[in-house]
Order: sequence, then C-alpha cells, then structure tokens
Amino acid sequence: MRCPFCAHVEDKVVDSRACREGMAIRRRRECLQCGRRFTTYEYIENVPLTVIKADGRREPFDRGKLLDKIQLACYKTTVSMAQIEDLVDRLESELGGLADKEVTSKRIGESVMGHLKRLNDVAYVRFASVYRQFKDKSDFVRELEQLTP
Repeated sequence: MRCPFCAHVEDKVVDSRACREGMAIRRRRECLQCGRRFTTYEYIENVPLTVIKADGRREPFDRGKLLDKIQLACYKTTVSMAQIEDLVDRLESELGGLADKEVTSKRIGESVMGHLKRLNDVAYVRFASVYRQFKDKSDFVRELEQLTP
C-alpha cells in the first residue's frame, strides 16, 4: 500500500477490524518511512451479473429494467410497490447467489413468472403475454386454463 503522505510502499498494519456490517475490513497502517498513520478499507470484489439474451448478445444485469417490466405487469392490480420491490430484491438475491455470473434472459423470465404466479394472476398473465409473445387470444386462454385448478 502506497503511503498517501510520502508515497513509500512499505507499511505495517497496526489495527484491523470488521466494519460496515462485516462487508469490509478497516485497517490502520503506519508508514515505515515517515511514520504517519493512514486508514485503508478492504472490500470483496463484486463481479457484476451478465444477462445472455435470446439472440446471444450479452449485457449487464439492470435492476431498473426488471423493475419497470414488473411494474408494467402489475399496473392497476392489487400488487403494491413494496411487494414489487420485495420481488425484485428476491430475484436479485437468487441471481446473485448463482455460481456462474452469466444468466440467460429465459431463466430470469421464468423466475419472474414463478414469483408473479404466486403474487397475482393478472400480473402473471400480463407478464407471460409479453415474455412468451402471445400471438392471439388462444394463447391467453391456454395460459388462463393452466391457472385454474
């Protein structure tokens, strides 16, 4: 670690402790050249999630885009914004927990539909109609028949 005061590269760690709810380590260091102390923080590197689209393109995961699509499906239903936020949080947590940091848009869509199916039938069918690209009313009828016990 380079000393911010004299730019010397050798130091010793005087104190280490966890901070930011265990998400970082705070280290007090002392420069072996000038003797001044400084603080550094160590974080786990967050590898961003990449979405593989149906046509093979790759793009970074966008929470806002997912939130917008789910909000659109839930428009004028009984689903609250808090429930939508919670759903997106759960999805993001599921995806972030995957060993592979690349996920297909198909897997995301199927996961969204699973959550929406439990949350609200209307929102589920709306999302499914766009995601599965319904062509006519028979596609809607088929999907609705699957919802009825």
